[in-house]
Amino acid sequence: MADPAGCCRPCATCLLCLYSCQWITAKKEKRKGLRTTKCDCSWFLFLFLIFLFTLVWLYFTVIILNDFHNFNEFIFKQKKLWLDWSLVLLIATAVLITYSTTLLVLALCLQLCGQPLKLHWMHKTLLIFTALVVAAAFTGLGIKWAEEWRSARISLQATGPFLHIGAVGGMTLLAWPLASFTYRTRSTGLRVSLLLVYCAVMIALYLAPLGITSPCIMEENQLPPKPAMVGHRGAPMLAPENTLMSLQKAVDCDVQVFETDVMVSADGVPFLMHDEELTRTTNVQAVFPERAALNSIAFNWTDLQQLDAGSWFLERRPFPTVHSLSASDRQEVTKQRIPSLQQALEAAKQSNISIMFDLRPENHSDYQSFVNATLEAILQSGIPLQQVLWLPDGFREQVKQQAPGVQQVYGRKRLQNEEEPLLHVNLPYQDMSSEEIRRYRQDNISVNLYVVNQPWLFSVLWCSGVSSVTTNACQVLKEMKRPIWLLPSSTYLMIWIVTDSVSFLAILWAFILLK
Repeated sequence: MADPAGCCRPCATCLLCLYSCQWITAKKEKRKGLRTTKCDCSWFLFLFLIFLFTLVWLYFTVIILNDFHNFNEFIFKQKKLWLDWSLVLLIATAVLITYSTTLLVLALCLQLCGQPLKLHWMHKTLLIFTALVVAAAFTGLGIKWAEEWRSARISLQATGPFLHIGAVGGMTLLAWPLASFTYRTRSTGLRVSLLLVYCAVMIALYLAPLGITSPCIMEENQLPPKPAMVGHRGAPMLAPENTLMSLQKAVDCDVQVFETDVMVSADGVPFLMHDEELTRTTNVQAVFPERAALNSIAFNWTDLQQLDAGSWFLERRPFPTVHSLSASDRQEVTKQRIPSLQQALEAAKQSNISIMFDLRPENHSDYQSFVNATLEAILQSGIPLQQVLWLPDGFREQVKQQAPGVQQVYGRKRLQNEEEPLLHVNLPYQDMSSEEIRRYRQDNISVNLYVVNQPWLFSVLWCSGVSSVTTNACQVLKEMKRPIWLLPSSTYLMIWIVTDSVSFLAILWAFILLK
């Protein structure tokens, strides 16, 4: 077997060494009569499939980063251990994709050099291990975090055109080793099968844009206004969540609504707190170690005021942005205490922003007294009632009677033949399609979707016409002057035609040149 032109013998030897884990020179390989068997071809196919499998997982990893803080909170709730698990996930995924990509590149280079594909048993074992790990990751995602499948579907509206170009480019490059193998193999059946599969895949890719839809394929003058921002517990990337500092940082980000969570203390004072326990966002374990596991509402207001609600932010660093805090901000963080609802309302009134909140826990037997205490705090604060957005469903009619100016926000879609039309809805971003958002917008229904942190997701929702989004990353979304990309349909059509044409010509050139 002669070395093809342009493939030096030392290079072929190195490739064989890395792929086969044996130091076999090209000369020895010829003397031994080594050649690629059907079993070797099967392992190459398995390698190619594992590469695609890990590539898809890498895509999912990038997509779920938008919601990964929820996973970190879930793990802390279960194990009382705080760690940014997204780093672990990214590192593990990078190792797997790098390994499978390296092996695939080696195999393709060996094929171009006319060398046998003798995959070492160690690589075979590691490939099987990679397949099991990725399969387990997908299974866990489907069981514990099923809504992320809907996130992936939404992400295709942002990435679809670019994935198409990338897939066409990748398959076009694959034409070179495929042509080399086709001309070398003696099996007519195998040659025909490979060419048929390859042609079918390429035809599917060339026609894929017919099925790609994105709200960002539109004319510039059709772009809806930029969605307003709702600060999720304030600005939790810049200050401890649900504190007055977080509220002020949200105001600095041009946030229009401060979203928070309200509980009522044992002595009837509404205060800001998301978790059922105080352990994640306060130093309750140091101040009241014997009561640390109690529900947040089991503490009276005097006890709650003794807790430090800021230092945990510097110690656990829930977001990478904590590293960039100034010295003055770090000092301010350590001064934070749990604010009462009245304090938050007064701060919102002074900053002229609205406040939206959940009242927890909704299944409590004294929930009506929680509603009464919350309404009393609202009315005593003097905040204009139209700046208060009421989320809880419990005793909503009572709220309408006692504070008719409060804006009612519903955590559900509208119903058919509904007597009182909805004016504001607040839903997870996975629960509304672009078409539904457009219909609600046409009917003058304000739609707020949560939690939106990544620019790609914000861009899709912006193009869809959503009214506002709840976000942890107000400082990032504030800087966006337009969606990440916006393409007129005529421009997209031109890109489609050019991409497919160049790909087709490159494939023809590969088969002609290597013949």
